[in-house]
Amino acid sequence: MAPASSSAPARPRAARARAVLRSFVRCRADATRPRSTTVRAPHISREKLNVEPKLSLPDLLERVVAITRRAGDVVLEVYSTDFAVRGKDDASPVTEADERAEAIIVPALKALAPEIPVVAEEAVAAGDVPEVGRRFWLVDPLDGTKEFISRNGEFTVNIALVEDGKPVLGAVLAPALGRLFAGVVGSGAYVEDADGHRAITTRTTPAEGLTVVASRSHGDAAALDAFLAGRKVADLKNAGSSLKLCLVASGEADLYPRLGRTMEWDIAAGHAVLAAAGGKVMKLDGTPLTYGKPGFDNPHFYAAGHG
Repeated sequence: MAPASSSAPARPRAARARAVLRSFVRCRADATRPRSTTVRAPHISREKLNVEPKLSLPDLLERVVAITRRAGDVVLEVYSTDFAVRGKDDASPVTEADERAEAIIVPALKALAPEIPVVAEEAVAAGDVPEVGRRFWLVDPLDGTKEFISRNGEFTVNIALVEDGKPVLGAVLAPALGRLFAGVVGSGAYVEDADGHRAITTRTTPAEGLTVVASRSHGDAAALDAFLAGRKVADLKNAGSSLKLCLVASGEADLYPRLGRTMEWDIAAGHAVLAAAGGKVMKLDGTPLTYGKPGFDNPHFYAAGHG
């Protein structure tokens, strides 16, 4: 018998050819595959990104007051001219001042806090209604347009920050009167006018009775009389715009009943100032007025000091 061969049987020629081809393909793929590299992104500072660090509410209020004053300057520019008045779809009047002031406020707030939606009166009227979460801005660039048109000076620029349904920060500027009211709930409220800068708080109702402030342009005398029945009233004042809330906040009045239609942006800034000064805004059923309601409509309410 012949001895066994020490070498393995040769593979068929076709199998050897396939193996060589696979090896060639792998080598070529490895040669053409880009080498893995790690590129470290360059450091970009907050300043270059124009991103604001998170501000405390008092610091945020300073920025908001500055924005409010810029808008107020534009409102006064228009106020000094023979401005035109147009009607909106809801028949309320609008002027160039409303639109120009809002055009300053909205971009400034978006730059200041890009993550917070801005609900602004004229934008909403044009169909621009953002979705709101737990925090949002409410802007009325010119509250008291009827006062603006009649040139009695009782119109205001209003910016408020709402958190969890409550206004927590507000600035109300009456540019023609030279009065600014501002406040942060939990930190206090103040007024700046010809007499300087001073803290404000609501007052205890005097023994002689309430000083009531009512709307100058939207009054309902019968409804007001019914609301005040049984209350001791010493004086009744009329005022325009969100100034009524601020008069209660500063202790110049004790009670402001609003028994007609308002929108959230009409009163949010004044509400924040009043709350910061120790007051409250309540629905007629005695529960707190809240914000972020469907359509942003308010029910009837009253604003009061602390007693």
